[in-house]
Parts: sequence; structure tokens; C-alpha cells
Amino acid sequence: MSKLPKWFNGEVYTEGAEVTNRFGGDSCYLNAEELSMYDFVIGASNMYEMGMHHDKLVTDLRKGLNWFRKNNPNAYMILLD
Repeated sequence: MSKLPKWFNGEVYTEGAEVTNRFGGDSCYLNAEELSMYDFVIGASNMYEMGMHHDKLVTDLRKGLNWFRKNNPNAYMILLD
């Protein structure tokens, strides 16, 4: 299991789930930590797309994407790339 970083301030789930790419339809299973980070990244992306371009939001979004690239590159490619 991948440990969530100290800067992470999102909801921490206790169970994983199957997640489907919202654009392509491919899916993969994420453990609890990965699912927590995935939801955080998607939430931050949605806020950014709505025009909230705060420095902390952008920084945390990039950190979340980098965390995924490092901890589960396959899921990153399927769900976030």
C-alpha cells in the first residue's frame, strides 16, 4: 500500500474501488490510499476548470499527479493521463 503524503488534506478512505476513466472508459482497481488521492486530484481539477486558479490548488494538484506517477504509474496512465 502506498502511504499518503503529509501535505494531503483530503478524505482518507478505508476501502478501495474500481474506477473508470471519465473520458475513455478504461478502468482499474485503486486501493484505499490511491482512491483517496484520485478523488482529491479529480476534485482539484474540477475546481481549476471552474476558474479557481489559486496557487495552493495548482501546487496540490501537481503534487497529487506526481504522487500517482510515482506510486501507481499504470493507474495514472489509465485514469489521469
